[in-house]
Amino acid sequence: MLDLDKLTPEQYRARYEALQIQARARAAAPKPVTQFADIARENIVSQDTIPPGWYACLRLHKGATLRITNTSGTPGAAFFMWNADETAERYNAGDTTKLQWTTNFTTGRVLFSDMGRVLASITADSGAGHDTIIGPNSPAQTTRRNGRDNLRSAAAKFGLSRRDVAPSLSLFSPVAVDEQGCMRWRGNPPAGAMLELRAEMNLLVVLSNTPAALSPIQEATGPISYIIWRAPAAGPKDLCRTFTEEAVRGFINTDGFFAA
Repeated sequence: MLDLDKLTPEQYRARYEALQIQARARAAAPKPVTQFADIARENIVSQDTIPPGWYACLRLHKGATLRITNTSGTPGAAFFMWNADETAERYNAGDTTKLQWTTNFTTGRVLFSDMGRVLASITADSGAGHDTIIGPNSPAQTTRRNGRDNLRSAAAKFGLSRRDVAPSLSLFSPVAVDEQGCMRWRGNPPAGAMLELRAEMNLLVVLSNTPAALSPIQEATGPISYIIWRAPAAGPKDLCRTFTEEAVRGFINTDGFFAA
């Protein structure tokens, strides 16, 4: 394994440029084929529907899969998670973006913690678009329930506080950068858009049915639903575990956490 501590500045620069070339080639390549498997009833752990403006606090065991469906095409859903075994470790939006050289989180991508480990993998995605830069809406944007307050309330139910909530992932939130370099809303996601996340650790998860901050509509327009189910175990050639060099290192760190 490469020892980063022994590289010279010139070697760091060369490695950076090589990773950049790889990232651009990967972005230009055909996207991985997404397949949502049929879920046998006996494999379902739990399922529910979240009404507009409300949220759910979920516990996922390592290896469980969470399927989220935007049944109504509502403009966004806030998502955040912590390592259930050590809640000081949590989702890191910045590392998830920069380590994978992309803001396009879809099938094959992983979600990193602030400890360089993989919390969850995106095993299937219908392509509605997800944002981890702008975040959920705030109290200043609506007189109704909002994403930021919901995340803090959910954290309290896990025995955590406001300081434990960092920048979150906004699901079903299609945004893009315009010619002036500004982030813009690209239109509401389609009804029926889906996303599947596989827990790579024991996780505490909050899923809030509230709009993204950039959405021109600042009230959820319908329900979202979720299913937690037992999927087949990931093999050594699993797409998410091998998709990028950064993901490989992240899984080495994650596997070491459970081997310790």
